[in-house]
Amino acid sequence: MLDEAEHGETIVVTRNGRRVALIIPAPRANGSALLSLFQDWAGRNEFDEDFATRVAEAASIEATELDSDPWQD
Repeated sequence: MLDEAEHGETIVVTRNGRRVALIIPAPRANGSALLSLFQDWAGRNEFDEDFATRVAEAASIEATELDSDPWQD
């Protein structure tokens, strides 16, 4: 599994048909690249007026429906 994650695969770990963990590839970006990105975007305000509303709506989606295992039904 670790070899697969190292090569970009995401592994879903389940228990009794429910997702309990993810094994994902480690990020490869270095700190200076991330700092440069943040500095490039500093002070920009490019979100539209409905952005906060859409984020709140997305956060309110019931995650249990998304986590259900269709093969267990």
